[in-house]
Amino acid sequence: MNRILRNALAVLLSSLLLIAGLTEAAPANANEAAKPARQVSASDAAMAKKVLNSFYKPALNGRFPGSVNGLKVGVSTRKNVLGLIGQPDKQRTDADGFDLYHAEMGHPGYAVAYKLNKIREIRYFGTNIERETNIGGITKRMLIGAWGAPAGSVKIRNGSLVQQKITYIRGAYKLAFIFNSSTNLDHINLLKR
Repeated sequence: MNRILRNALAVLLSSLLLIAGLTEAAPANANEAAKPARQVSASDAAMAKKVLNSFYKPALNGRFPGSVNGLKVGVSTRKNVLGLIGQPDKQRTDADGFDLYHAEMGHPGYAVAYKLNKIREIRYFGTNIERETNIGGITKRMLIGAWGAPAGSVKIRNGSLVQQKITYIRGAYKLAFIFNSSTNLDHINLLKR
């Protein structure tokens, strides 16, 4: 009985933290405050939800959908990455850094970090063109409505920017959605638990 009460309390506290993040009225930074409220059409929202749901099953196998689906976190090497998507636009500057691949001509942007020459983490930045039909159209409300309560939700600092990291456990992997505000998804991270 004690275990059931602890689990129920954990779910309740997680829900309260999540609701606080969803109803957050203050923007994450001054740039967010200056942006006008965006209007997303129903078709754009449907496309964004399709993109969101495309991450669900591949994450169980340590993969992202699309052009990098052949890469697996913890298994694929830097040589595999270079063979599949080529040289990065900006190479990492140290062992813990990320190789950056810019979004161009409808292709999404990625960042890849390595540990012992195997992928430690992949970040998905989405596309720059028609961003609202990609991760730019994914909101916290859409994410939680589609995937349910997350395993965790925490505020993180990125310089002066305060972001919210919403994490889902997908088998042996973590899929983390990094939001600048409730309607501004910055990127998605995939890494081992």
